[in-house]
Amino acid sequence: MRIDVVTLFPEFVRQCAEIGVVGRAQRRGLLQVATWNPRDFATDAHRTVDGRPCGGGPGMVMRIEPLRTALAAMRQADPAPAHVIYLSPQGARLTQGRVAALAGMPRIALLCGRYEGVDERLLAHEVDEELSIGDYVLSGGELAAAVLIDAVGRLQEGALNDAQSATQDSFTDGLLDCPHYAKPLHDPYGDVPAVLQGGDHAAIRRWRLKQSLGRTWLRRPDLLSQCVLDEESRALLDEFRREYLASRVP
Repeated sequence: MRIDVVTLFPEFVRQCAEIGVVGRAQRRGLLQVATWNPRDFATDAHRTVDGRPCGGGPGMVMRIEPLRTALAAMRQADPAPAHVIYLSPQGARLTQGRVAALAGMPRIALLCGRYEGVDERLLAHEVDEELSIGDYVLSGGELAAAVLIDAVGRLQEGALNDAQSATQDSFTDGLLDCPHYAKPLHDPYGDVPAVLQGGDHAAIRRWRLKQSLGRTWLRRPDLLSQCVLDEESRALLDEFRREYLASRVP
């Protein structure tokens, strides 16, 4: 998979993409991350990429010309068509489902805004999709791009040393992940649950599902309302609720 990033801070994006799972995916040839700086495509002596907003108001707006030329050069660099994403707080909320869909594409391009944003005309003609990583505002799209690169990169086949890690992630099946523990089994902070200390894999699977259901019920009931639960899951969730409510009784 190839990810192109149009950004005024290419060094930041490259450094983020060189570490951890994403860096390993690149070294294994599973992922390629390329950057494009709009300043390199500005035509004036000052390499200007922004201008005052029409109609007045604070801040600056990223101009059409350097971005359009940068996107054209990006597209010409590889024959695979690029799905262009503008990272914006006004975009649709990024979800694990959308990440999985993007991870299956051969090529995506991320447009990172700055200042007050990007000229709307460029977005209308050059961008396929707008995505947001949350209901808050950042100084620019680079951090959001790094988040998306990491989320998509780790899903490339062979990027994770254990492929099952991705299947157990939060949101993969619509639920939050269950708690995890490592040795030592006994610590002043508490003991590892007894069920995880034995070798009963059926009991461990049931415990993990129960905890995943319960944690989702406690922390993200909105997710739980969207899940279609089978008979076992409904029974486990009812069991978790009874135990939790009983523990809250003084």
